[in-house]
Amino acid sequence: AEGDEFVVIPRFGTISPWASKATDIAHNCGMTPIRRIERGIVYHVRVKAGLLRGVKHLADASVRGVADALHDRMTEMVLRQAGDAAALFSELDAKPLAAIDLIGGGKAALVMANTELGLALSADEITYLADAFTQAGRNPTDVELMMFAQANSEHCRHKIFNADWTIDGVAQDKTLFGMIRNTHELHPQGTIVAYSDNSSIIEGASVMRFYPRGGAAGNEYAPSQELTHILMKVETHNHPTAIAPFPGAATGAGGEIRDEGATGRGAKPKAGLCGFTVSNLMLPGAVHGWENAHDVTTPITSAKIPGLVYGKPDRIASALHIMIDGPIGAAAFNNEFGRPILSGYFRTYEQHVSGTVFGYHKPIMIAGGIGSIADQHTKKNDLPVGSLLIQLGGPGMRIGMGGSAASSMATGSNTADLDFDSVQRGNPEMERRAQEVINCCWQMGEDNPVLSIHDVGAGGLSNAFPEITNDAKRGAIFDLRKVPLEESGMAPKEIWSNESQERYVLAIDPDSLPLFTYFCQRERCLFAVVGTATEERQLKVIDPAHGNTPVDMPMNVLLGKPPKMHREASHLVQQFPAMDLTGIDLADAGQRVLRLPTVGDKSFLITIGDRTVGATSVRDQMVGPWQVPVADCAVTAMSFEGYLGEAMAMGERTPLAVINAAASGRMAVGEAITNIAAAAIADISDIKLSANWMAACGQPGQDAALFDTVKAIGMELCPALGISIPVGKDSLSMRTTWKEDAADKSVMSPVSLIVSAFAPVTDIRRSLTPQLRTDLGETSLILIDLGRGKNRIGASALAQVFQQIGDTAPDLDSADDLKAFFAAIQQLNTEKRLLAYHDRSDGGLYATLCEMAFAGRAGVTVNLDIIAMESEHAADWGDSKNWASQVSERRNELTLRALFCEELGAVIQVRADEKSEVMNVLRSFNLGACSHIIGKLNERGTIEFTRDAKVIYQPSRIDLHHFWSETSWRIARLRDNPECADAEYARLLDKADPGISPVLSFDPQEDIAAPFIATGVRPKVAILREQGVNSHIETAYVMHKAGFTAIDVHMSDLIAGRARLADFKGVIAVGGFSYGDVLGAGEGWAKTILFNPALAEQFAAFFQRTDTFGLGICNGCQMMSNLKSIIPGAQAWPKFTRNKSEQFESRFGMVEIAASPSIFFDGMAGTRTPIAVAHGEGYADFALTGDIDAALVALRYVDNKGNVTEDYPYNPNGSPDGISSVTTPDGRFTVLMPHA
Repeated sequence: AEGDEFVVIPRFGTISPWASKATDIAHNCGMTPIRRIERGIVYHVRVKAGLLRGVKHLADASVRGVADALHDRMTEMVLRQAGDAAALFSELDAKPLAAIDLIGGGKAALVMANTELGLALSADEITYLADAFTQAGRNPTDVELMMFAQANSEHCRHKIFNADWTIDGVAQDKTLFGMIRNTHELHPQGTIVAYSDNSSIIEGASVMRFYPRGGAAGNEYAPSQELTHILMKVETHNHPTAIAPFPGAATGAGGEIRDEGATGRGAKPKAGLCGFTVSNLMLPGAVHGWENAHDVTTPITSAKIPGLVYGKPDRIASALHIMIDGPIGAAAFNNEFGRPILSGYFRTYEQHVSGTVFGYHKPIMIAGGIGSIADQHTKKNDLPVGSLLIQLGGPGMRIGMGGSAASSMATGSNTADLDFDSVQRGNPEMERRAQEVINCCWQMGEDNPVLSIHDVGAGGLSNAFPEITNDAKRGAIFDLRKVPLEESGMAPKEIWSNESQERYVLAIDPDSLPLFTYFCQRERCLFAVVGTATEERQLKVIDPAHGNTPVDMPMNVLLGKPPKMHREASHLVQQFPAMDLTGIDLADAGQRVLRLPTVGDKSFLITIGDRTVGATSVRDQMVGPWQVPVADCAVTAMSFEGYLGEAMAMGERTPLAVINAAASGRMAVGEAITNIAAAAIADISDIKLSANWMAACGQPGQDAALFDTVKAIGMELCPALGISIPVGKDSLSMRTTWKEDAADKSVMSPVSLIVSAFAPVTDIRRSLTPQLRTDLGETSLILIDLGRGKNRIGASALAQVFQQIGDTAPDLDSADDLKAFFAAIQQLNTEKRLLAYHDRSDGGLYATLCEMAFAGRAGVTVNLDIIAMESEHAADWGDSKNWASQVSERRNELTLRALFCEELGAVIQVRADEKSEVMNVLRSFNLGACSHIIGKLNERGTIEFTRDAKVIYQPSRIDLHHFWSETSWRIARLRDNPECADAEYARLLDKADPGISPVLSFDPQEDIAAPFIATGVRPKVAILREQGVNSHIETAYVMHKAGFTAIDVHMSDLIAGRARLADFKGVIAVGGFSYGDVLGAGEGWAKTILFNPALAEQFAAFFQRTDTFGLGICNGCQMMSNLKSIIPGAQAWPKFTRNKSEQFESRFGMVEIAASPSIFFDGMAGTRTPIAVAHGEGYADFALTGDIDAALVALRYVDNKGNVTEDYPYNPNGSPDGISSVTTPDGRFTVLMPHA
């Protein structure tokens, strides 16, 4: 080919996750002589005719630029000719162990090593180490220094939160962590584990759990009533996401999932949340007027029109890059692992305020979630001497080196190479395998072989193995060469401290090794016995390959008490100008606020993540018949049976900290509580909080601001609410520095508290949403204003879009009001008086009303008279009338304040004939004076505001929805197929769209399985799974309820002869990501059958029998479509390939059941029903295989009007004729891409 050749391959000395999975497929096909398969991509770059004066090849400088654009320097490299790729399979020479000459060079040698190795040790810690090794009479190794630095980094040891403090010259009697612990000490009820494990555990209930017994082949799935508790954990992964957004966010999600699985003696992750805070997006062609470096404390004049952008260093990703790649990384990991993401937030903030640029060049990337754990497994066991110490999961690679130390530094204080070295990369399919081994263990109940387990995160094995042994008050001895590796040439320090993902360390009794080995072999999960627990509290790592000892340290030196930090801090008093609302037009303000990403539509973040896997999702972000993403509270079911559940919600108001850090903390807690109030929760004290604290410590005023915020929450607000904070995390280097044209630049984050609230739910059916109901007669809207008329607008969305900051921030003034609010909402919910509920937050009442109207496609008319008045006139007026005579002349300003202040509160929709009873309930909680009946619905499709008996604002709801969705549309256009993004955006204009509209042709209450179950005959069905699939539990439950005996069958069982298809009447191939879809979705799974003669014969025989049936769902559908050569009557089936949108699609759309022979849809033809869709490769592709005219279609995608469609997003993959399921002429074998 013509042009310059660029060959992109994995870095020399590495083995990519793709290669690992592809090689697994080859081996499972019987091609055992193959050592490794790798993939490279060859690009030919040609210079367009007429450019560069006829030059046909790129100049050297251009070559470098093109190469940089074509590869990810973390994981890949670029060659100029394909022949050089052979070096990919060569082995690199290992680097030797190194010692630092402390004895000869003194402390200066440690100072130099600190810089060269990027250890981030403090001067006190260097002295501490120098003294310890001098007393031992030997030099430290680089392995020991790296291990100490990781284990004692700010990231791991939270030195600032454990420091002693002096504020403004006054010694403080509590540490930051002490103030957090205060909340649990005062209110320990309902918390099982706090602060001492990888996740906290809160009280759950006795529920039915469903899983196969014993972890062995041929085990039947069965229900088990168990006391089951709730895991809660929230992590941040800010530094890696700044450097490399996709892997940074992916491994952030993966690390948090491992925290949950490694709690107690093993647990099960269940549902996740995810959040991002970044600086200004600067969307190409759509840069907003407020996205510039103008100092917002100075007026904008015609002579000084802002336009300059402050910039960023080259080594970090832009905010837009982060928001295109980061969410995909987090979603992709969760999707492939098999955990739904049901909640989150997204904020953009960057402002130049009085000489300081505040922003999030170092982003906040939040990953959290809930899980389930059996009561008997909540506490880790002691480790008897001789206990085996095991690494479970993926192999080690030279990645994430120094990650915990790098995360503890301000971005920019490290070198660019060390920054990149400190980022990990993920392999969720491997983590799924490891989790399945953990599941096998805890499913043994009292016979669980795991004594203790930890995830491998920051610091790698050098932190995890010492942690698990230190917790048990033991020492340990390890063999460095037993650590599984997948990269050659690694030095001892890299083997011991790398942060390769998808790894756990655990301890078992030697007698349990055969059972544990069996579990790992069955799940095809790598493991190794690396060490043993010892009586002596000494940590030893031996290297028999070189006859040396890389580590030989007393545990009390490594994890004892290095010098305690003392922080001196002073307050920085700043006074900013008050908000100037002169001349601000209401219509302009509304448009700007709706276009602010913090307020706007978050669809682009949501539809990329599976929200139904696991089959316990009750309430996700998408609401109502038109699936509008406005729900702020996620709800899951605790079990497949009953109505108990769990809820989680988030709260964060970080810009407020620029004005008042303590207020921003209180408002974050308040927002989390007003969000989670949408769930049915018995008492506010049942809510437990995770607090993630971020700050630019060391910068003027920031330490004192952090202290004030922690004190406000830990010593004042949470005790007053009766709520505890049993888990959290801190990230205290939230500053980015760089040089630009010889000028020093920096961007720092304000003190940022991200609060995640978790609680047990008493009835999942009573989950409230913001969707306004238009089908229940006349209704009224009530504003509950916890700001009690103060209408403070400092650091609001309105302030941000008009380039101001303001002097007064909203605040939570009364904990009693918040408690009363929560109790009132719960009572009204119990009494079934609430039709819709939405909290007031970013964008104020204006955004709250708009979002409620968008969700219900309703018009809204609101009278502002009662709320657009001076606060001293606020009273319990009851119904709103024309109070013009009582309102001052400051009407316009008061109107803007009333609509755009972001005080705590909520809007509720109630039946008009019940509004008096509702107001009486609110009065009984002393909320009457701040509760106002402000409006009702209209049939004009407008958002109307009246004041002084005049309509002052009356735009179309559709137009406002377009403004609100603009950012999501623009990012989707950049990231996905722009045609699909445009089609979804245009859908908002369809006034005739009725929304999801089910039509049933059968009685869903009829139990057609009951007569067959009554016979006592339960045919055996194989729930067939392959490595990487994740939907087997819910699939097995459905078959169990339908009257079958559901048996757990892994493909490894069939290969090893532990199970035979001849013993089954049915096979259900389940959904997930077999082999991570590396050779195409489901294709690797199919190839392990077709290219393994014994398996191919066994499957063909099963399909040929006349007494069998089979169903392939999602990944199982993709797999079975590739087996059509051995399935009678399946020759017309298509392949399922990449979605037209070029993106993973998670949707709740409509399908119509076609008249077909399929036994699974017998008697259901003509039914149109909503169905969950979650796949990246669902396009029914007849281009190279199959016959669209001969294919027997069982399901088709239809739009909300019932028409068969190829239009996006009703048809999420673009399949021709809406095809989503096909069957065979006898109807025994059916495949479908949507989830049954």
